[in-house]
Amino acid sequence: MPTTKYQLLNPINDKFLRDTIIGFLLAGRDTTASALTWFFWLLSENPRVVTKIRQEMDTILPRGSSSGQEKLSYDSMKYLKKLVYLHGTLCETMRLYPPVPVELVSPVKTNVLPSGHKVEANSKIFIFIYALEFKPERWISETGTLRHVPSFKFLAFHGGPRSCLGKQIATNLMKTVVVEILQNFDIK
Repeated sequence: MPTTKYQLLNPINDKFLRDTIIGFLLAGRDTTASALTWFFWLLSENPRVVTKIRQEMDTILPRGSSSGQEKLSYDSMKYLKKLVYLHGTLCETMRLYPPVPVELVSPVKTNVLPSGHKVEANSKIFIFIYALEFKPERWISETGTLRHVPSFKFLAFHGGPRSCLGKQIATNLMKTVVVEILQNFDIK
């Protein structure tokens, strides 16, 4: 009989849980590294964005003390969720330079695209996702909240029912890395 809260709430075995965690780690390693590489390159080219992210961090993250120096600190994900401009900048980075820049789709039945092109059933369609203009503000509404964008319009994590299960984990990881780096280093 299960006795721990984990066993009572999650009747899956440890092997399944282990395999799922390993899948998250392996799937997110290169894609997260790629996204952060492009992110910091874009920051180096756009100092005004660095300034805005730092101002947002100063406003939202509580102050703490670390080894005698006062610096930003945070205890939970609740603060990361409030970093709207940082989130928008990460989304804009992945819109411009998606970690997986090619999407392959295949229609189940013959169809006609809005452009008038006929697409046969089971044909392969490659979608190349690279974009042009870097504008983090496109992700932020007039009220200062994150703008909802349907998953099929923002394909960095793919869309629909087969979108990335680790999207939230990856986003929180990237935010954490950015906060730590911007607290300790200048981007030039």
